[in-house]
Amino acid sequence: MKSFLILIVLVITFGCAQEKKPVLGETEFQKELNAEYKDATTSPLKDKDRKQFVGLDFFKYDSTFVVKANLKRTPDTDWFDMKTTTSRVSPERIYGILTFELKGNTYALHVYQGKDVMKQEGLEDYLFLPFLDDTNGEESYGGGRYIDLRIPKGDTVEIDFNKAYNPYCAYNDKYSCPIVPRVNYLALDVRAGVKAFAKY
Repeated sequence: MKSFLILIVLVITFGCAQEKKPVLGETEFQKELNAEYKDATTSPLKDKDRKQFVGLDFFKYDSTFVVKANLKRTPDTDWFDMKTTTSRVSPERIYGILTFELKGNTYALHVYQGKDVMKQEGLEDYLFLPFLDDTNGEESYGGGRYIDLRIPKGDTVEIDFNKAYNPYCAYNDKYSCPIVPRVNYLALDVRAGVKAFAKY
């Protein structure tokens, strides 16, 4: 009888262990994003895609795409309506210009602050960095990608392109996503971060 009970416990334990698959990801960012997309309460995926979801497709982590950027603040810029993929507009302003070296060339990107976002608790210092690059429409999402940043104390910001992610619109057209301003186009292949999503 005792042996039988032990056998049942082992079967149950082994069965549960088999069902609970580890969250995929090479880095902490990748694991967190995959966990978010797998969870029905936080996932932007359509139900049919989420049920078969095992993990997003990422470019291989590349430390050369982690850069130190100089932030030139632009405190006098006006608020403007950033267009989105729907009729909604997002009130934004250019918080500053980020200049950095990458692959032997110098680039500059506008970094934005959202009027509505900055009123939310915990997001008072949030900055929005959308960008386009030469992988868009092939290896990465055609509409460009986003990076989340925070206002630094000084004038230097670390930009980790390995943390570039797709707008929710890449997964589900019910979302309204800011359209990346053309000024934030990088004339190179940014093979870092999330790749284009292959729908199931």
